Amino acid sequence: MTKFSELDLSPAILRAVKRMGFEEASPIQAATIPLSMEGRDIIGQAQTGTGKTAAFGIPLIEKIDHRNHHIQGMIIAPTRELAIQVSEELYRIGQDSHVRVLAVYGGQDIQRQIRALKSRPQIIVGTPGRILDHINRGILKLDKVHTLVLDEADEMLNMGFIDDIEAILSNVPEDRQTLLFSATMPDPIRKIAERFMRNPELVRVKAKEMTVPLIEQYYIKAQEREKFDVLSRLLDVQSPDLAIVFGRTKRRVDELANALNVRGYLAEGIHGDLSQAKRLSVLKKFKEGKIDVLVATDVAARGLDISGVTHVYNYDIPQDPESYVHRIGRTGRAGREGMAITFVTPREMGYLRTVEQTTRKRMTPMRPPTWDEAFEGQQRLSMERIGDTIKEGNIDEYLAVAKELLEAYDPVQVTAAALKLMTKEPDKTPVHITEERPLPHKKDHNRRGKPSSSYNKGRKPRRTTTNRKPY
Repeated sequence: MTKFSELDLSPAILRAVKRMGFEEASPIQAATIPLSMEGRDIIGQAQTGTGKTAAFGIPLIEKIDHRNHHIQGMIIAPTRELAIQVSEELYRIGQDSHVRVLAVYGGQDIQRQIRALKSRPQIIVGTPGRILDHINRGILKLDKVHTLVLDEADEMLNMGFIDDIEAILSNVPEDRQTLLFSATMPDPIRKIAERFMRNPELVRVKAKEMTVPLIEQYYIKAQEREKFDVLSRLLDVQSPDLAIVFGRTKRRVDELANALNVRGYLAEGIHGDLSQAKRLSVLKKFKEGKIDVLVATDVAARGLDISGVTHVYNYDIPQDPESYVHRIGRTGRAGREGMAITFVTPREMGYLRTVEQTTRKRMTPMRPPTWDEAFEGQQRLSMERIGDTIKEGNIDEYLAVAKELLEAYDPVQVTAAALKLMTKEPDKTPVHITEERPLPHKKDHNRRGKPSSSYNKGRKPRRTTTNRKPY
């Protein structure tokens, strides 16, 4: 393996990479970084999860001229989620280099973005539609761009963004360096490479296999609006000792934590906006069992070392297999078994298949529990607690009153009353969860049909009230 220290990188980059916990470069990083530093155009054929953001991000940041306050680098990504993810990783890589990175994408206030563009960012990460919108408004000037990256080009093709990409490329200097990354190489992507790239070097890397042998993996197919009720019923049926729920965005984490508390669970969330002190406080409470459910984003959960987690719930399926493996790796630690359950909307099944191919393990479909099953699960939990209390002893002070009860009432009725007092009945209190846009349509190769040519450009998330009957 190649170490980052062998790649002739600046001290600032090496410090940032070390702080991020990386010592050895992944195959695509080891192959791409030296070529990119030489100014070569590159076609990288690699799955998400192979480390390609750092593969193009490190050489891009190395080439930024800090005295030049114009936009010098641009990354085009298919979705706002990926644009945010890429910009956050570039920020971490370039933190010691003082490089200014800005993400622009649909669904965010455009006036806010216009104000941010006036602060002279040096790297722009954005979705095709919003980038083109800023270009057409005359706000985004790309005449000083020396490096352009097309990330997940095949997804942008599937979403119908090819015309937008070509329009953006026509606004960038012809003598730029171009890097194109794509999991597959369909003909339209090859044509873009032929038209807009100069003798590109092909770097082809397979995603590393990642195994999770001790973790039972299930998936539940559910519509976005149904997921929270399904999660509530699962928690009631399974009664996990410690559980982590993963959400895709900070807003999602905040809303899920609030909604779980409304429904009677002890839950708190962690994400990148929390102070370090608050984050450590939440983790301490979770480790001590003072909260039952931790809700987290991928970024916040990286590197968490928590023992005793029995269940992981992927409320939103992650976009790349590496994040999936990091998530479910929070359970099944130290040789213990764990359980991971992933919620998948019908149009996200392609992402499930990609995860299965990478982990080489099929997930088992799970039927969502009904409210009656959730109620029965809570009753059985109460019964187990009574049994455990009897085994532990120390109940002598209660025996006299217990005998009086049994003389006055039927023993079965006494037991039923005790169970009723102890049992948390399933709570159907309405909660508000903002619907997130699903991941871009990825073709599920196990099914017939073609991916859609475009996807809901400009659609804003809706709020929905979750208070639905069992399926």
